[in-house]
Amino acid sequence: MIHPGILAYGPIACRKRSVARLPAVFGRIDHIGVAVEDLDGAIELYRDRFEMREQHRETVEAFGVEAVLLEIGDGHVELLRPTGPDSGVAKFLARNGPGMHHVAYQTADIDSALSSARDAGFRLIDEHPRSGIQNSRVAFLHPKSTGGVLTELVEPSH
Repeated sequence: MIHPGILAYGPIACRKRSVARLPAVFGRIDHIGVAVEDLDGAIELYRDRFEMREQHRETVEAFGVEAVLLEIGDGHVELLRPTGPDSGVAKFLARNGPGMHHVAYQTADIDSALSSARDAGFRLIDEHPRSGIQNSRVAFLHPKSTGGVLTELVEPSH
């Protein structure tokens, strides 16, 4: 039984509290990030068996990953393989093994979106945007403030 002061959302339970709401800053889902140990094997699965077209491949030094974008509808699956043992993805793999790493939402103005997220009380991993794949600007919200899901904000390059 759930305590009366707890709201249940599937497997996630959250305490009721009065907090500021995040205004509508998210556009569509940009991509789902998947942490992998074997990038070639993962590409084979997604490209050859799931029939997703490989769109882009890039090493993102700032995050210590080799990333591959595969097209699915209007979004992407982003496969992430760490390039060294100290990256966030390497630490995730050591803790959890391969699997879903994050959900990324597109936004037209990442600076405004970060400001709104901060004002609404979300815990920011990135106080300022960083450079991401394909010259995008990205920032992450901590999973402890987003129901256990690492959340990325993405402003595509123009």
